[in-house]
Amino acid sequence: MTRRHLLALGTAAIQAQTRVDFTIPPGACDCHTHIFGDPAKFPFAATRGYTPQPALPAAMKSLHKTLHMERVVIVTPSVYGTDNAATLYGIREIGRAARGIAVIDGKTTERDLDAMHEGGIRGIRLNLATAGINDPAQGRERFQAAAARMKSRGWHIQIYTTLGVIAGIRELVLDSPVPVVFDHFGGAKAALGTEQPGFAGLIELVRSGKAYVKISGAYRASEKGPDYPDAAPLAKALISANPDRIVWGTDWPHPDSPGPAGRKATDVSAPLPIDDARLLNQLPLWAPHPLVRKKILVDNPARLYGF
Repeated sequence: MTRRHLLALGTAAIQAQTRVDFTIPPGACDCHTHIFGDPAKFPFAATRGYTPQPALPAAMKSLHKTLHMERVVIVTPSVYGTDNAATLYGIREIGRAARGIAVIDGKTTERDLDAMHEGGIRGIRLNLATAGINDPAQGRERFQAAAARMKSRGWHIQIYTTLGVIAGIRELVLDSPVPVVFDHFGGAKAALGTEQPGFAGLIELVRSGKAYVKISGAYRASEKGPDYPDAAPLAKALISANPDRIVWGTDWPHPDSPGPAGRKATDVSAPLPIDDARLLNQLPLWAPHPLVRKKILVDNPARLYGF
């Protein structure tokens, strides 16, 4: 596939196929998206686990017009390592309605962080799940280092991990000097229900007010698409625990990671065919009261990301 073809796909990346069937409040925010830029301008890390098709800001804008989303949070994906250039590019293209989450390491300087703040970054991501880090001891080490750096900056820490690792860092989260956000239902699996090991601990952290959870990427928690009904009990339990600590996101453009067995990391993979409007239409089932939905879509993101 040529670069020209890849870029054409990026401008027409998968869009919603369904109409949104409830009223979206003004200022609503999609709190979990990615930008995959032109590979010639934004090269992927050699250590990446997959190679996505481009997903460009123009396609994101089109999607959010359909979803009635006025704000967005762009998260640096694993394919870029600690290079946040594509995320910053996406924020610039979207404008004042965009914020970002960066990935950093020990080589990232305070001056780098200052520049990223000016560019709209408001937190850092520890992508433990994609990195294969399931050892709570490693999770603790990574979290403590991140909290120490973020304490003076006022950014938050976003973590993509498992319930087991969350249990292992529980007291660190409760004592954290900065907010903590867990991606994608905290790694809970819908098929295992609300009684699965570790989920009660996640509920406790949400109830305490020390942790946020993104009810995002339901297809990562459930295999029962396209409506993912078995994710509903997880979402309802998290919202009931503390509606002031829940945010929503699409996970657009739905990268197929880690992908099927045997696929090479350098093979270009198509995004998963997720209908984001249909996914958004599950929110009234998870949160029937419009004032609760306003918290999830507007108030909580405004507080967390500084809109």
